[in-house]
Parts: sequence; C-alpha cells; structure tokens
Amino acid sequence: MKRSKMVELSVGLFMLAGILGLLFLGLRVSGLTFDAPRETFTLEANFSNIGSLKPRSRVTMAGVTVGRVSDIELDTDWYDARVVMEIDGELEDQLSRDTTAAILTAGLLGEQYVGLSVGGDPDTLGDGDTINDTQSAVVLEELIQQVVSNMATD
Repeated sequence: MKRSKMVELSVGLFMLAGILGLLFLGLRVSGLTFDAPRETFTLEANFSNIGSLKPRSRVTMAGVTVGRVSDIELDTDWYDARVVMEIDGELEDQLSRDTTAAILTAGLLGEQYVGLSVGGDPDTLGDGDTINDTQSAVVLEELIQQVVSNMATD
C-alpha cells in the first residue's frame, strides 16, 4: 500500500513538471515574458514587403534583442507597410539618423524579425522618428520563381 502511494506521488510530480515545462516553452515561443516593463521609445519604418513579420516580433542589434514590433499597418499614402517598434529606452539618442532596418529570417524557414544596423551620422533618432533606410523581407516564393524563370530562359 505504501509503495503504491509513492508511485502515485512520483507520477503526479512528473506530470506537474511536464505541464510546467510545456507552459514555460509556450510562453517563450509566444514572446510573452514576466519581466517588469522597461522604459521604451517608439521608432517607425516603412517596408515594401514585410513577409510574415508579426506584432511582438523581435527587434535586434548585433543579435541582441533591443525591442519588439508593437504595430503593423498599411501606409495609405505610399501603400507600404508601416512597422512601429518599441525600442529599449537606453538606446534613445544613441541610434544615428542613418540607422538601417532590415527584415531578417532566423534560419531558412524560421521566424522573421527586424534587424537594426547603426550608421555613422552624428545626429540621432528620437521618440517617434522614422528610419528611412529599410530593406524588405526576402520572400522564398519570389526567389524560387526567379530561379525557375532564369532556368527557363537559359
């Protein structure tokens, strides 16, 4: 009888650990965190094609996450996608005016995120400014279509 209760208890603890592990992984994959909110500032960038970029996608510099995409909307003046990013407040007045923003992919078919590269301009970007130098997402279907059409012409 005592052995049966120990087995039931160990199975229950194992199941609880498994459920907590799945919950943790789900939160990590979704980008949700329990971190305290930090001081942020807003930057915008317009892209002709954002691929599968989504709100809450990462914004990185040199591989380090420095912010998140907060909103994506259609700019009806130019018919581009306007991406609004919340950047860590420590970087305010440190990003140069000629900073570039590119939509990159983690791995061959992985998630898409925004990568920032700082330029050398002494003037800096502030809250609400727009990054003018952008590079749109590389869409795998378009690359395949170009390869097929090049093979057909050869």
